[in-house]
Amino acid sequence: MTQTVHAITDMNPSLFSLKEEVLTGLRQNQKQLHPKLFYDENGSRLFNQITTLPEYYLTRAEKEILTTFHADICAFIGHNTPLIELGCGSEEKIQLILESLKEGNRYIPIDISQEALQCTVEKLLDAYPLLDVNAIRADYTQALSFLCQGTEEKKVVLFLGSTIGNFDENDRNEFLQQLAQNLNPDDGLIIGIDLKKSPTLLEAAYNDSAGITAAFNKNLLDRINRELNANFQVENFAHHAFFNNEKSRIEMHLVSKTAQEVSIDEEIFSFDRGETIHTENSYKFDLEDFQQTLNKAGLGFQKAWSDQHNHFALTYIEPLKG
Repeated sequence: MTQTVHAITDMNPSLFSLKEEVLTGLRQNQKQLHPKLFYDENGSRLFNQITTLPEYYLTRAEKEILTTFHADICAFIGHNTPLIELGCGSEEKIQLILESLKEGNRYIPIDISQEALQCTVEKLLDAYPLLDVNAIRADYTQALSFLCQGTEEKKVVLFLGSTIGNFDENDRNEFLQQLAQNLNPDDGLIIGIDLKKSPTLLEAAYNDSAGITAAFNKNLLDRINRELNANFQVENFAHHAFFNNEKSRIEMHLVSKTAQEVSIDEEIFSFDRGETIHTENSYKFDLEDFQQTLNKAGLGFQKAWSDQHNHFALTYIEPLKG
């Protein structure tokens, strides 16, 4: 068998415009930048560092689940099942699944970052030279009809990590509904969710002592300066992350340390001292509430696995029948 690798660039016509995203976000009363903007080459590198930090429990908990319950998870997936990953994260996690499946599953990573795709594919093909890989560059939130159609064979969509928690409630509901509409009855979906826990533990995970998360957050401004010829003075912004108990989410912000102005092309954005750019939400769930959210979208749990501390869960989901 020969390996099959296809890197498809910009195949999705809805691939986002960085300039449009940034300008739209900064024009809001509460200035904001979408978290998908984090992941340029340097942002992806910094996030990989975050996943190894002692305060950042999420990746360790997810790997523990994949290691402990790999046989059960792979029994739900089945052999020779195409695996479609939305947002290609750490290749270590997909390797834990591929290693247990033993046979030649087809792997289709979807990501907006060319660098992340290339890194993941190269490492996987080093480990599995015969793996059939079809790597696609696209904004998966705009490409679900492409991802989930075109064949009647069973496929499993992977949405690992806690990315579902970055969606606000309305966007999350819409995203899940679109998934449900584009899955065949026998298809599967594996979604990772970060579970509710002590605010102290949560806040420590987003305010690490090494300052890597702060650098990750501020890298957004470096990226905008570099790619849009903006003039953010990055040192004039501070990283701030806290748990919003009412909304059950971690919020990340960049706080202006002083009154200042920033220009992007001909447009000027004014900041008061203490004004923030809201860069990310990370919602925390319990299984019962998440089950209800899935049901409203036409999806349902088949199984959920959690780590020994009940910090994180992986859920196997199928379209509701009837």
